[in-house]
Amino acid sequence: MGRKRTIDRGKVLDAAEAVVSKVGAAALTIDAVAKAAGITKGGVQYCFGTKGALIDAMLERWGEAYDAEVVQLTQGTPVSPIRAHLEATRKGDESSNAKAASLMSSLIQTPEHLASTRAWYKTRMADFDLSTEAGRRARIAFIATEGVFMLRFFGFMEISEQDWNAVFDDIQSFVLTEE
Repeated sequence: MGRKRTIDRGKVLDAAEAVVSKVGAAALTIDAVAKAAGITKGGVQYCFGTKGALIDAMLERWGEAYDAEVVQLTQGTPVSPIRAHLEATRKGDESSNAKAASLMSSLIQTPEHLASTRAWYKTRMADFDLSTEAGRRARIAFIATEGVFMLRFFGFMEISEQDWNAVFDDIQSFVLTEE
């Protein structure tokens, strides 16, 4: 019989997100996470094995939170999945969005970790019925939403909160006019 797990994986993930939030994804190491969580490097490795597995767990957690937000936005309403995606991205808090962008930027530096993100985007793109105008408009709205997210949170453009909301209003009114 093995020893009972005493390290909380969720708290280790919280510590990893704190590292990314405070010093960026490039500083995400097993050692940095261990220090932030107040445990040993071995404790982090016990939970996740490798840095890659830690990153995968962070992405999975982020994806689950996003999916839950989309479900909440669509439950009991006629809101389409693309409108829910747009609203979830628009109203995501700055800290969460910055962490997600920072983590995504680290993926660009380590292509072996791109598989889960590519799969996520592939699934989203497969949802659009491109044989209809509404499906093509939804695809454009999705790409525009992702583009403005990346421009803002990768630091390519400074986008004020007012401009951020105006862009999302424009996507809704210009692109999603007839769903």
